[in-house]
Amino acid sequence: MLAKLSTRPMLRRCAVTGAVGIAVLATGLTAGTDDSDPDLDRFYDQKVTWSKCPGEGAPKDLQCGKVTVPLDYAHPRAAKMDLALARYRATGDKRGSVLLNFGGPGVPGVPDLAAGGKEFMELTDNYDVVSFDPRGVGRSSPVSCGDGEEEIDIPEDGTDLSRDPQAVLGQLKKAAATCARHSGPVLPFIGTVNASRDMDVMRAALGDDKLNYLGFSYGTRLGAVYAAQFPDKVGRLVLDGVDTLTEPLTEQGLAGARGQQKALDEFINWCVKDIACPFGQDAREARKQVVRLVESLDADPLPSAFGEPFTGQDLVGALGQGLYSEELWPSLERALAALVEDGDTHAIESFATGGAALPGRAETDDPDGGLADEEDVPLDNMPAALMAINCADDPDRPTGRQIVDNLDRLRAEYYRASPVFGPYRLSGVLMCYGRPRGTDFIRKDVKDVDTPKMLLVGTRGDPATPYRWTEETAMRLGPSAVVLDNKGGGHTGYASSKCVHGKIDTFLLYGTLPADGSSCGVEEDRE
Repeated sequence: MLAKLSTRPMLRRCAVTGAVGIAVLATGLTAGTDDSDPDLDRFYDQKVTWSKCPGEGAPKDLQCGKVTVPLDYAHPRAAKMDLALARYRATGDKRGSVLLNFGGPGVPGVPDLAAGGKEFMELTDNYDVVSFDPRGVGRSSPVSCGDGEEEIDIPEDGTDLSRDPQAVLGQLKKAAATCARHSGPVLPFIGTVNASRDMDVMRAALGDDKLNYLGFSYGTRLGAVYAAQFPDKVGRLVLDGVDTLTEPLTEQGLAGARGQQKALDEFINWCVKDIACPFGQDAREARKQVVRLVESLDADPLPSAFGEPFTGQDLVGALGQGLYSEELWPSLERALAALVEDGDTHAIESFATGGAALPGRAETDDPDGGLADEEDVPLDNMPAALMAINCADDPDRPTGRQIVDNLDRLRAEYYRASPVFGPYRLSGVLMCYGRPRGTDFIRKDVKDVDTPKMLLVGTRGDPATPYRWTEETAMRLGPSAVVLDNKGGGHTGYASSKCVHGKIDTFLLYGTLPADGSSCGVEEDRE
């Protein structure tokens, strides 16, 4: 629903974020300068100091550190900021590091590495396995849209912009300004182009001549941008769940809605075979019940575990997370049963927050200071960063008139793609209105890279990154791209397919690539 926008700690990935009225994001968005720039010497000459990770429950063998980068690469002698890092040390003959990005955009790498480190233990035979919170994410000057004290309401008939377009467009601008006010000085410099330059500083700080990299989902966009900016620094690079480099946000949203609807249909077909399925045993009726549940929660939200209303769109965001992998389906079924039968939102909210409900919020972001404390990461940081980065990476900024003229058509297209995920995805696209124009570097210049061979993995049943994006991106990157076709399902292949896992590890550890166009079969997926 587009009737109400809130700056409370929102649990949905497409939450309102913005940067209205601040500097244009084109600052420093050309091909990356590197350690040959004397103004960057102090950043490229640093070394990471590792120590035990703070907080209870951190794995004993996980170490944490930080790297300092310029806030603005166009003025590297001005403000600086710290980025949070974590690593599992190499246990064998160390050859360097492998840097991981878990996607999003907006997913913090430090807690994800802490939670999922066992997936990467084979790589520690020869590498330090390192991940990081990108700028604006997690403990690295997290962006936010506030603590919920400011509620932004659009009239109930405001979803039809033709009735009162100025009021609705004004609310979108107000939402962008609110997010800019709460996010601090990092927001104008957030985005993939600057994050890629940060990775090159990390490479040097880790002591590596070349960057070895494994990126998932959005992390493939980040890896591709790095290959375009620093082709002579590329080592062994893997992109799993390949993102698009060319499609505008409107087309990305439609692709995501279609993929998530397909995954939802498959989940329902699985669920109705179980007597405990909260939607009964008839698949057609179950699909209708999901739509009704979303509409009911939008009209009459339930109290959430955080004391704020849990809406239908919060549920849609949680469903999107739970559908990424079939391994999550039993837990998702139980969470939905608790919601439907008892009105209990606790379990479903763990999906909405990516499994980590962080308390508190950041009062300030200090680009000249240290890392944010873990307890100060805002609840809405992941969705706020998701939107800020996506908008910063997209140069399209339709005028208010264009939005008004095209909204009815877009609403119909998105609803046809998915009655559940369509409105949610369209909301995310509209939230870029009122922001500075994003960079065109990714769309225009990330192509025909002159790098060593890199491995691109596409999964046929991926609900978030359709397989055609793997083919399109491979053609765009040029002869350096080697494609592995994963015939299975789920979002990305490394954690779900033994075949994919093995081929990626073999490439990263030994440099041995599969043949271009080779595949991993469905029968080899993990149960």
